[in-house]
Amino acid sequence: MHIESFIQYLRYERNYSEHTITAYRNDLLQFREYFCGDNPLTPQEVSLPDVRRWIVNLVNEGYTPSSANRKIVALRSFFKYLHRNHIVETNPMKNMIGPKMRKPLPHFIKEKEMEALMPSKDISACHDFESERDRMMMDVFYSTGMRCAELVGLKDDDIDFGAQLIKVTGKRNKQRLIPFSDSLKQNLRNYLAIRDEEIPQNAEKSLFIGKDGRSLNNNKVYYIVRNMLAATPNLSKRSPHVLRHTFATAMLNNGADLNAVKELLGHSSLASTEVYTHTTFEELKKTYQQAHPRA
Repeated sequence: MHIESFIQYLRYERNYSEHTITAYRNDLLQFREYFCGDNPLTPQEVSLPDVRRWIVNLVNEGYTPSSANRKIVALRSFFKYLHRNHIVETNPMKNMIGPKMRKPLPHFIKEKEMEALMPSKDISACHDFESERDRMMMDVFYSTGMRCAELVGLKDDDIDFGAQLIKVTGKRNKQRLIPFSDSLKQNLRNYLAIRDEEIPQNAEKSLFIGKDGRSLNNNKVYYIVRNMLAATPNLSKRSPHVLRHTFATAMLNNGADLNAVKELLGHSSLASTEVYTHTTFEELKKTYQQAHPRA
């Protein structure tokens, strides 16, 4: 079904992340598997009703609308590639509409609760490297709003202490600069002093490393953040992305321009950032209902 040639196109021409490539491949293989009966379909034979039948089957099996829609995105991109390369004459995904889904509001942590989790001004007070590294990662997440993969990819050279800017490499290798505060600057300097004293072997020059001197991976950072957020009450989700949501919500609650927040988060579309305005509005409604005598 030309899946592997499509995967190579995503990797080398579109510069997609390995995470996205893996997801697309799995979705396409699952689609192919569904139609691999006695008379398997070729790409030229796939029709819009075939795709709809597959999506209905997924929903009946318990897939959420968001998961089904993600698979539709993979198929849409795949058949667009086939059509552009004259492998199929018509694109069966052209008029495909996925199942409707209600977008949940992002999970975030209130400012007072977040401040209690942040490192003290004197981060060097404790010389336990891993504890200080974990608190430093929390500080960077909350202060910059970067994604987990972006934090994992940070190198020492990405930190410009003079200009107080962090160079972040986001999705599709797009780079952006994020400013940081004086307090984060001091905490980073102290952390680096502790790290370089206790773990001098850092061949990869990664900002955050393990005791073996090697870069952390996404799963390790996710595990660390989840444990750090365990002390936060009434938080149903604990992940690095919650800290990203918390950063965006705090910025908007304190008067930041929506377009500025969009640039800081590295969103390609303003629609992705606008979800945080709904979050702040819900908080405003909750405050009104709690405070007004006739609410």
